[in-house]
Amino acid sequence: MDLFNSNRKLEPWPYANPPTISAFQFERWNAHKWRRWMSKNWPLSIVATCIYLLLIFGGQRFMKNRQAFNLKSTMIVWNFLLASFSTCGFIRTFPELYQVLSGPNGFHRSVCVRDTLHESSIFWAWLFTWSKLFELGDTAFIVLRKKPLTFLHWYHHITVFVFCWASYAHWEPILRWFGVVNMFVHSLMYTYYMLKGLNVPVPRSLSICLTSLQMSQMVCGIFVNAYAVYVKSKDEPCARSEEGINLHLLMYGSYLILFANYFYRAYILKKPRKKEL
Repeated sequence: MDLFNSNRKLEPWPYANPPTISAFQFERWNAHKWRRWMSKNWPLSIVATCIYLLLIFGGQRFMKNRQAFNLKSTMIVWNFLLASFSTCGFIRTFPELYQVLSGPNGFHRSVCVRDTLHESSIFWAWLFTWSKLFELGDTAFIVLRKKPLTFLHWYHHITVFVFCWASYAHWEPILRWFGVVNMFVHSLMYTYYMLKGLNVPVPRSLSICLTSLQMSQMVCGIFVNAYAVYVKSKDEPCARSEEGINLHLLMYGSYLILFANYFYRAYILKKPRKKEL
């Protein structure tokens, strides 16, 4: 498969010149070195996910006859750190997407044209990819606290991590959509989890809105990919690989189905409680 081919030729990254978004000093780094390294070593993401699966299911077996850990304070700190990262990442990457959308033929350019890329965006995209490795740690809290582990949870975690790593080096324009939207949603999601850990009263309606927002993210992913399919069907140029389109449509489609099923079971089928704990 071309997307997962370590020897695939990497397309040039068209940095905006002159840059219209100023990068901080720490965002100016050797991106090309890491790009090549991640392209050649993407199988490490498969190794990491295999270890992850062994640990979570082995951990469940280990915890079966043991008392659950509390970990409340640790979870609060964990969610605070991930919420802070997602917020900072969104703040630093959204301006580029907004700039592209504000220009001529903006939506088309944001999906199909390699013409605008800023140092800050590519730096945060790199951190975003690695954050998916750290987010695997979410599952440790479920296992150690002996909470129900759903297929949606671990399937979503491993597929996002593998696809982010495999896609990073090729930086198709549409990836800015995935990163910006995901970091926006996660900034709210991890903040919600942090507030729950702090025993802040959170209305059920906010939980429903958050799940709805997660489903909207999947709809957005399907829509921008469908647009790429439409453009290519007219034999017009679009900087998207056929494999990338198919895999992302499969990924986002499966997420939407799983999240919709969760929404139905959690908020429609299940009777609302009198008080949100």
